[in-house]
Amino acid sequence: MTMETLEFQAEARQLLQLMVHSIYSNKDIFLRELISNASDALDKLRLAKLQDGLEADTSDLHIEIEADTEARTLTVRDNGIGMTREEVVALIGTIAKSGTADLLAKLKEASEKKGEAELIGQFGVGFYSTFMVADKVTLVTRKAGTEGHGTRWESAGEGTYTIDDAPDAPVGTTVTLHLRPKDEEDALYDYADEWRIKQIVKRYSDFISFPIRLGDETLNSQKALWARPRSEVTDEEYHEFYKHISHDWTDPLEIINMKAEGTFEYEALLFIPSRAPHDLFQRDARRGLQLYVKRVFIMDDSKELIPDYLRFVKGVVDAADLSLNISREILQQDRHIQMIRRRLVKKVLSTIKDLMTSNPEKYATFWREFGRAVKEGLLSEPDNHKPILEIASFATTAQDEPTTLAGYVERMKEGQEEIYFLTGESRAQVVNSPHMEAFAEQGYEVLILTDPVDEIWVDAVPDFDGKKLRSIARGSVDLKKDEEEKEPEGDFGPLLGFLKEKLDEQVKEVRLSHRLTTSAACLVSDQDDITPALEKMYRAMGQEGPRVKRILELNPNHPLVAGLRSAYERGAEDPALPETAELLYGTALLAEGGDLEDPARFAKLLADRLARTV
Repeated sequence: MTMETLEFQAEARQLLQLMVHSIYSNKDIFLRELISNASDALDKLRLAKLQDGLEADTSDLHIEIEADTEARTLTVRDNGIGMTREEVVALIGTIAKSGTADLLAKLKEASEKKGEAELIGQFGVGFYSTFMVADKVTLVTRKAGTEGHGTRWESAGEGTYTIDDAPDAPVGTTVTLHLRPKDEEDALYDYADEWRIKQIVKRYSDFISFPIRLGDETLNSQKALWARPRSEVTDEEYHEFYKHISHDWTDPLEIINMKAEGTFEYEALLFIPSRAPHDLFQRDARRGLQLYVKRVFIMDDSKELIPDYLRFVKGVVDAADLSLNISREILQQDRHIQMIRRRLVKKVLSTIKDLMTSNPEKYATFWREFGRAVKEGLLSEPDNHKPILEIASFATTAQDEPTTLAGYVERMKEGQEEIYFLTGESRAQVVNSPHMEAFAEQGYEVLILTDPVDEIWVDAVPDFDGKKLRSIARGSVDLKKDEEEKEPEGDFGPLLGFLKEKLDEQVKEVRLSHRLTTSAACLVSDQDDITPALEKMYRAMGQEGPRVKRILELNPNHPLVAGLRSAYERGAEDPALPETAELLYGTALLAEGGDLEDPARFAKLLADRLARTV
């Protein structure tokens, strides 16, 4: 093929401009990203030979750095898997990953604030960081196992790039940076200086398992960090290793070391991030732990080692007794892997529980970032209901800070046997719900559940510490009444029957309420019926089920309800009464954030009624 000049994808062009204008004060990290990419390429080559039978020489896998002070170039070379022409265009000419718009917005914000958001690696586009220090970048690569020529890619980072054949390219990838002039005021140092290169490699890449060579000197120790005693490893070394495997440029929230000896030996080094990745709730996101066998890299994202609700956990598991050519299919059935998984889960959950008492601030950060994901485990792992509930926190009507279920139980009123909760889209919606009125008046604490997953897990968890979880928007409520509380005067039976007849298509029952103190009416689900929010979620997923009718409860002490009873007693044939019934039902639906079936009709009825009162 001949040389082509191609344009970067629009988002890539914007990212390049951000890089060229140097939004980061610490530009050293470009070298860490190139070394990390090279290490990945070496891992992939070794894995392809091991699992796919690729014919390749893996006897001296390494990363080579070459600096030319006169030409002002810096070259990073690996003899790894390499890339085809199509892969170069796909991986470097475009940003194919989801969340690009979010990335650019955050980078621009960081640029404006002159802060170190350090987001590039997290989004898998670390190669672009080279344009912070180079005004031209050349990449030459050849894919292992392919015949013929390699590929040469080059760009000045100004919106276009050239791509051409490279007939004599060896297997692997070589990236050459044509360095910008030194500008120490802008933290742009001399990256052709060997002393500077050694300093960066030692700081960021000492743990890389392949030799990083500068001339005849190997710069990194190549020690498996997870195999070293924690007392011999600094927090900075752990942090850099975490950034290498996670592509997150912030320090982890917590480090977890594990070592199992005996009949089945393995070591694990896990990290809990300090912030949720942008793709935490995207189905196509990469997740899982790195799997090694006897220090040999086997798999990058082993989902079999960690459940989906802990998908944010990053780290490495190194097993001693697994086969080197183990496949994903075998992993799913392997009893040793299942045992490791159970122990990892237990350790992660116990570590989080310890944080609740040892470092409440860290725990609060963890739950804010990952609590929504953790609660998914209440659906997928019934055996772990108790440990998950023990580390969960929930908003509550009793205090500004979230509460644990144990804390809620401690504060329960005398005689209270259930844990009360209410789900909704926001705290304001829940707190102002008519369902909350009697509970607030009588001082009952209610959990405020506003995550979508809350609608589902509350039905999967029967109780906590022997106390049943109870929605205050379901079933009948008969809180302990004040001795002096008066029963409603008059007979409401005929009115209730009339309203049931007129609203038969909307409701299954109309009854007087014990949960309302200020609102005229509210809608309640039967104890075993699904909630409207859950019904809506199922419809959004394409699962159309039968429509569930609800119960309309009336507050007999409200002037509107009392007046409606009097009007009905005066003349049951009054044509305004059916309209009032519709308005009463509609206002109850709106009060809980529901959707009217015919908003235009409701608005007309309301306008006509208001006009008659003016």
